[in-house]
Amino acid sequence: MTAPTTVVDETAYTHLVIGAGPAGLQLARHLHEAGHRYSVLEAADAPGAFFATFPRHRTLISINKPHTGTHDPELNLRMDWNSILSGDPKLLFTHYTERYFPPADELRRYLADYARACDLRIDYNSRVVRIERPEPDGEFVVTAEDGSVRRAEVVIVAAGLSASYIPPIPGIEHAEQYATMPVDPADFTDQRVLILGKGNSAFETADNLIEQAAVIHVAGPDGLRLAWKTHYVGHLRAVNNNFLDTYQLKSQNAILDGTVLDITPQPGGGYLVRFSFVRADEVVKALYYDRVLCCTGFRLDAAPFAEDCTPSLVIKDRFAELTSAYESVNVPGLYFAGTLMQQRDFKKATTGFIHGFRYTVRALSRILDQRGNGRAWPHRMLPASPGSLADAVIERVNRSSALWQQFSVMADVILLPAGGEAQYLEEVPVAYALDGRLAEPGTGLATDGLLIAVTLEYGPDHDKVDPLDVTVKRTAQDDAAAAHDAAYLHPVVRVHRDGIKLAEHHLAENLENHWNGEASHRAPLVAFFEKAVTL
Repeated sequence: MTAPTTVVDETAYTHLVIGAGPAGLQLARHLHEAGHRYSVLEAADAPGAFFATFPRHRTLISINKPHTGTHDPELNLRMDWNSILSGDPKLLFTHYTERYFPPADELRRYLADYARACDLRIDYNSRVVRIERPEPDGEFVVTAEDGSVRRAEVVIVAAGLSASYIPPIPGIEHAEQYATMPVDPADFTDQRVLILGKGNSAFETADNLIEQAAVIHVAGPDGLRLAWKTHYVGHLRAVNNNFLDTYQLKSQNAILDGTVLDITPQPGGGYLVRFSFVRADEVVKALYYDRVLCCTGFRLDAAPFAEDCTPSLVIKDRFAELTSAYESVNVPGLYFAGTLMQQRDFKKATTGFIHGFRYTVRALSRILDQRGNGRAWPHRMLPASPGSLADAVIERVNRSSALWQQFSVMADVILLPAGGEAQYLEEVPVAYALDGRLAEPGTGLATDGLLIAVTLEYGPDHDKVDPLDVTVKRTAQDDAAAAHDAAYLHPVVRVHRDGIKLAEHHLAENLENHWNGEASHRAPLVAFFEKAVTL
């Protein structure tokens, strides 16, 4: 895709988006449709530049399933983890390939087509080198590498985790980084290789080297967590865990549970690496390797932020610390979109991935509309009767892709004033709703009464049991009485007043996720609402 010549509009923007990846593109579309003065700054010459390099072995682990047996577009998004939201049935990633784990280059092609079809205002080849705010309550001033300057009331960073996270290990400078290491297995023939990290990038790399490397050790101080058990898709995925067979079946490979103390180059080549082993009473042992590969993840690149405009950082300084509105806790007007939003629910939900953050990005656009223009969260009116409320909830939990993908994080919200009709709001971040920011003056939303949050959630101990172990008791399907003990994904309804939970109801889990049985689902929910409306 040929990039247009950069043109700088000297008029200040209301919103300036940094990064034209999936989040930046989708947010730009929302801003475009809302009529905001916005622009997107992208460092590369095309959208989705991250995916030109990553994953290094060029296969995505976000699933793509065009054939679901249904024509319901909302249900189909539950199995489509790569499309960003547009409302246009032609702008879906599932049209680009039928591969379940698709090639990364297909995602880049899709994002370029999305940007073009939506006619988004993007300045390519505009790498941001400085973000500052000369006046404490004034506009942001954003400078690009070519010297061009833009001003904006609001800045949204959607550039992703664009810098490598390098652990503070003495000698780590001798390790080869995931971002730049060779990926041809022949380059590692007959070598002893140490891979630092226990995530998907580490195991993706290990699987790639199995046929050529003599010995592969994958190392890290924490235990290995499997996505099929924890339900967090960022933990080790089955598509990358072939290496585990080679370890458990004694095929010269191993997983080392320990802390690397230091990496020391040897006179004849290679490295001596000292480990303190977690499961061996911190016994220290030195092992020799020809190569050390660092596959320890990514972090926010905070270099462009001026000193008085730098967001507070958390989680080993990898993420900006955010409010429930995805705004920096210490720099008002500075927001974050996309995978950077996962600071709010780190390793608990799907916000770090397209199929999760596409919903939080849409939520952010509504938050910005509310704050900048006084627009109320989109909603519909409902009779406040228990039967009407139950029917609305059951219809949504059986179709919603947002509640499905963003379990525990995203909720449908019912505002139930003391008198009059209920207001039904879809896809609100739970924390934002409970912070009391939805019903600010001027929005037209109920400011008193009950707030009912509807989520899909796993049970609290779902990651502590083996879901494939037949000796572990499961609650009977459609057993309303045992619904609170359900470990599998199921709807949860909570009633709040002034941020305090007053009541909670779980709908029974169901093998095919059909929560519409009269006796097992609707009737218990109606009974719950009959009590709730009197609280």
